[in-house]
Amino acid sequence: MKIIWILVLVACFNGVCLNGVTTNETTRPPFVNIGALLAYDSTIGKVAKVALQAAVDDVNSDPSVLGGTKLRLLMQNSNNSGFLGIIESLKFMETDTVAIVGPQSSVTAHVISFVANELQVPLLSYSSTDPTLASLQFPYFIMTSRNDLYQMAAIAEIVEYYGWREVIAIYGDDDYGRNGIASLSDKLAERRCRISYKEPLPPTATRDDITDLLVKVALTESRILVVHTFSSWGPAVFSVAQHLGMMAPGYVWIATNWLSTHLETNSPLPSDTMDDFQGVLTLRMYTPDSELKRKFISRWSNLTSGTTGYGPNPIGLSTYGLYAYDTVWLLARAINAFLDQGGNISFSGNSRLANLRGERLHLDAMNIFNGGKMLREKILQVNMTGVTGQLKFNPDGNLINPAYEVINVIGNGIRKIGYWSNYSGLSVVPPEKLYSSPPNRSNSSQNLYSPIWPGQAVQKPRGWVFPSNGRHLRIGVPNRVSYRDFVSQVPGTDMFTGYCIDVFTDAINLLPYAIPYKLIPYGDGTDNPSGTELVYDAAIGDIAIITNRTRMADFTQPYIESGLVVVAPVKKKNSGAWSFLKPFTRQMWGVTVLFFIVVGAVVWILEHRLNDEFRGPPRRQMITILWFSFSTWFSTHRENTISTLGRFVLIIWLFVVLIINSSYTASLTSILTVQQLTSPIKGIDSLISSKDPIGYQQGSFTRDYLINELGIQKSRLISLKMPEDYAKALKDGPRNGGVAAVVDERAYIELFLSTRCEFSIVGQEFTKNGWGFAFPRDSPLAVDMSTAILRLSENGDLQRIHDKWLIRSACSRQGAKLEVDRLDLRSFWGLYLICGIACLVALLTHFLMTVRQYIRHYSPELDSSGQSTSARLQTFLSFVDEKEQEVKSRSNRRKLEMASNRNESMDNYSSKRRHIESPPDASNEA
Repeated sequence: MKIIWILVLVACFNGVCLNGVTTNETTRPPFVNIGALLAYDSTIGKVAKVALQAAVDDVNSDPSVLGGTKLRLLMQNSNNSGFLGIIESLKFMETDTVAIVGPQSSVTAHVISFVANELQVPLLSYSSTDPTLASLQFPYFIMTSRNDLYQMAAIAEIVEYYGWREVIAIYGDDDYGRNGIASLSDKLAERRCRISYKEPLPPTATRDDITDLLVKVALTESRILVVHTFSSWGPAVFSVAQHLGMMAPGYVWIATNWLSTHLETNSPLPSDTMDDFQGVLTLRMYTPDSELKRKFISRWSNLTSGTTGYGPNPIGLSTYGLYAYDTVWLLARAINAFLDQGGNISFSGNSRLANLRGERLHLDAMNIFNGGKMLREKILQVNMTGVTGQLKFNPDGNLINPAYEVINVIGNGIRKIGYWSNYSGLSVVPPEKLYSSPPNRSNSSQNLYSPIWPGQAVQKPRGWVFPSNGRHLRIGVPNRVSYRDFVSQVPGTDMFTGYCIDVFTDAINLLPYAIPYKLIPYGDGTDNPSGTELVYDAAIGDIAIITNRTRMADFTQPYIESGLVVVAPVKKKNSGAWSFLKPFTRQMWGVTVLFFIVVGAVVWILEHRLNDEFRGPPRRQMITILWFSFSTWFSTHRENTISTLGRFVLIIWLFVVLIINSSYTASLTSILTVQQLTSPIKGIDSLISSKDPIGYQQGSFTRDYLINELGIQKSRLISLKMPEDYAKALKDGPRNGGVAAVVDERAYIELFLSTRCEFSIVGQEFTKNGWGFAFPRDSPLAVDMSTAILRLSENGDLQRIHDKWLIRSACSRQGAKLEVDRLDLRSFWGLYLICGIACLVALLTHFLMTVRQYIRHYSPELDSSGQSTSARLQTFLSFVDEKEQEVKSRSNRRKLEMASNRNESMDNYSSKRRHIESPPDASNEA
């Protein structure tokens, strides 16, 4: 019994019997069926048909590829019909097909992918490049060329490279067109660009449909047009555009790789057809140069003998033909790996289709490929080099190293102006040369050669024009009640005058194109309108550029600076008897006097032992210190300094005195000669802390700023409409129902103060902003108007307009100013610090030198006398008080006495020695 079970297991293992399913031997099958679905007469299909058959022949002629197994290719013609494509695909499922090359159309691929998922038959498409086909929804769909997601990324980078911000998309209204444009929209958004207008065309579009579409496109603002469609009616778009004058200078046409495919396959095209494409930019899937590619290109003329492309011309080789050829080789490598791993080519019935048995459609004849999952894995694991370069899939199921050539159509041919790769962006260097270095996506590294644009233009088109749809630009203008010098409507007319209007008119006249516009007032004429109530195509006037408004609109370059300031009543302040003390604060006076005394004392200490002018009775020495110190203020000191340290201190102190004297003189001159004004409000800080009412201009953003940014209570704010209201409220003051100060923009306040001398700006300007013209977000007109305003500023016209409207005769107090700030210690502490350090260094040096001299002259006497510490200190102080010359003289006398004594001692010693050594007398010897 055990032997029977073993035989059964061996039989099942060898594929002899498996649940009634047909099995194969472990040996390689002689043939493997693969299918191909394409449109024979299409631009892509007629090239792919030749390439697929050539690839199968090459694989079958090389036994080493499949180990003796042959590929049996069955091709079906979809006739450019999605319905027929689906039917032909289903036929493959009845013929034990292990994989299908195709379908050619992305629309068909979406439908067939569901069938492939169910029957586990891999689809390898070289031309269905819809980005959504690479999703996890279709695991058995394998894209063997470049995903259109990368093509749209390349177009987005080209748009950004040339500085454009909006494009118009023209596309076929099917899965391929819609999904491709959706990807383009995402890639543009990553670069802060967008599709401003989308215009789909039906797959069966006629010339009339295209004409109607382009007429609407011509009325829009953008001149950057992206055409993403098929080569079946794509050329008709350019033919109609040429007829409508849309291939003139100023337009930019970018075609996806359908145009490069059309030019390669049907080249050479008639000159009148090529005229329709002049200046167009298009993309072509990049395939690096190699020996395999060159050999295949050299064979192409033989492979296509007897077939024609456009008219009598032979079929040209496109990149789709190269990828079709490599797709067969990739599939052959995967099948070989599948068979090497023991994979069986077997099929089983689908239980879900069993209920359909007996139906006329015979759908139950479709079988599940049992090895489909394994074959799919082997396909995704292939790593080979083909005519298109390296074929290897990344984890997302896309081929690695996506790259495109950027092509410019010129004359009767094309010109390559650069490359795009997902690795390094735009470059004039082939992508494979950049893979060895780190990726560089900086703006400076992005580069393309200069193209020739439509209309033979060599200058980069601006990319947009003002819409020529007959509608005027509706520009809102505030209908102001006050300060009508800035902007005002002429009564009974639609005309406006004022500073802001003149700036706008002069700026718009500098634009290189005409803009039809209409000025529309907003506001009821009774109250000043708010600048945030803008609902027009643009707005001009006294509109402050603040944060909240920049979220709603784009502003031009400011044409006038106008921050918030505080204006308050001021009074004349007369000079008094003690005005000469006002330049310095009390602290400054105190420190200055202290340093005069300190410096005098330091100089006295340094000069006392050397200079007779700094010696004498104590009273005289004290007077000398004070006189010397304060006389340095006027540089009239009569005492000469002898010591080096004394001169060092005096030089630094005279420098400090020079600075202080100059500052005092300048401040006192200002106090005595310039009319002084005083106000209880010193600036915004004192205004906030005062708790008094504050005025602001009605309709201004000032109210929200004071509440939200400075935390001022609403109850303190009083709305004022006219300049006369400002004056009355300020004169009345907070005690009589008025205000303590008014907060408004400097431009208004300067005009207000030009004839009202009893008020003045107090404190500093506490915000920095300006006025500009508002346009919709991302409007290119805002950029051009900013450039025009800068030109007005550079040529002096902006100042001329300012002087015309805003310069008034000055009031009598124009030269007056608010009370001068007194000079305090903060402005001079550095000078005092330097002087103090110099005094300390000099004193320390002098002390060390004195001690050294004292030790040298008195140390022997002190050691021998054995005096107490107090006695020694008294001796030291006496030494310090002595004149240095007397000390030196006494020291010299002492040295002479010591030398004389030493000589006498030596003479006595020598006499005694001679006496001892002399011989005795002769008489004594006897």
